[in-house]
Amino acid sequence: MDLYLFILTFIIGITVGSFLNVLILRLPKGEDVIFDRSHCGSCEKIIHWYENIPLISYIFLRGKCSKCNSRISLQYPLIELITGLFALLIIPKYISSLNALVFIMKLGVFSIFLTIFVIDLRHKIIPNILNILLFVILLLTSVLTFSWQYIVFGIVIGVGFPSIVTWAFYKLKGEIGLGMGDIKLYGALGAYLGPIGIIHNIFLSCFLGSFIVGSMMILGKVGRRTKIAFGPFIVIIAFFQFFYPEYFSQLMSLFIFT
Repeated sequence: MDLYLFILTFIIGITVGSFLNVLILRLPKGEDVIFDRSHCGSCEKIIHWYENIPLISYIFLRGKCSKCNSRISLQYPLIELITGLFALLIIPKYISSLNALVFIMKLGVFSIFLTIFVIDLRHKIIPNILNILLFVILLLTSVLTFSWQYIVFGIVIGVGFPSIVTWAFYKLKGEIGLGMGDIKLYGALGAYLGPIGIIHNIFLSCFLGSFIVGSMMILGKVGRRTKIAFGPFIVIIAFFQFFYPEYFSQLMSLFIFT
């Protein structure tokens, strides 16, 4: 593989990761993610461009603000590194317009998955803009690949089935099960996964969520009334469906209804 392409791809990945940190920090607060300058969360010092170079600046600053010396969250270099490494995993074998588009699409989907994962885990919300962006990317990809019936039924089942279950749960228990962000996420994924794929995701994300939350309850880490972020379970399953479908098929072979 061309070393220059390897380095360029990694730089693209960590740069995207740097922007994901902006989204993770600002979207839950409703702040501008384009024009507002980056600043220290403790002393409000404006961060200069040379203090905002992905990975390098964190190492150079030793993980601290240059003015108030407050510690910079390890999240920033981790998100940048994870995105950079993922970009290397999907690097095109040779340069072409089609390969470049596929690379952008895959990196975009992964970026949204990662952003949803962190935001929902921290704030128990999935911003609408993330679900909208994911839906647009997956819909455009599906239109070029699948039939309209596949797409429509995937969306309908993705939105409809969790909505019915949530409504029934509310009627029986008087509590809301899934949030609207989770339901919209299922709908967006349904546009690409189709009817069978989204059913698999619903089943496995619920199974994964039940297993992890149940284990945490046994260990006394959460209570029965604790609000749990469900988006991370959805995107974990979707990640394997989208990027490693062959391994996902093997996993599904373990379950009876496959």
